[in-house]
This record gives sequence, C-alpha cells and structure tokens, in this order.
Amino acid sequence: MGRRREHGVHGPNKPFTATLQKTLQGGHSVTHMSALAIDLRRTAGYIVADRHGRVVGKVECPMYGTAPDVPDALSVKSGLFSRRRRLVPADTIGQIDGSSGVIELRVDRDAIRSFL
Repeated sequence: MGRRREHGVHGPNKPFTATLQKTLQGGHSVTHMSALAIDLRRTAGYIVADRHGRVVGKVECPMYGTAPDVPDALSVKSGLFSRRRRLVPADTIGQIDGSSGVIELRVDRDAIRSFL
C-alpha cells in the first residue's frame, strides 16, 4: 500500500497572497480586512476585540451624533447579564471581518469609556 499524501497550505491550494491573521483570546483567529468594507450600521451582534485580541464585548447598536445617517460610534455590551456598556468611537476601529463578525480595535480595551 502506498502512502497517501495530504495537501496543506504548502500544496497546490496555497494562496497567492499573504494572509494577515490576528489570534484572539480563546484561540480564534481573524483575517484582517479594511474597516471601510462593512457599513457600521450593520454591525449589531459583532464581537469587538482590542488590539491585543482581548474581547471587549458585543455590538449592541450604532450611535449617531454629527450626522443622522452615519454612525460616529458603537455601543458595545460587555457580557450577557451585564448592564455595562462601552462607547467605541468609529476612529478607534482598526479592522472589521464581515465573514466572522469580529471588529478589531486599534486601542486597548481600557482606553474605551464606559457608560450606563
């Protein structure tokens, strides 16, 4: 019997472009994408992680301020039964992965202000 050869990423299906991935707390990884690829109005339910991969919480809803149709920030709830929320300004968002539903911030979670 001959040995069966397994093809991995170094086999014929090797991607042509380099993939940048960030490993989150818990072993999950996210491929980096541009924050402009996803409309912030459609991010309810996304998981938010800080620049070190630590989970901040889950997007509850977009927050509006300067323009009535463009969100300035996201309201992020920090836990299932927690009443604590964080206000994540749009300019702190580094990457958004629409396929996995993860938003990566450019700042530490301690830099994000809490409210309510």
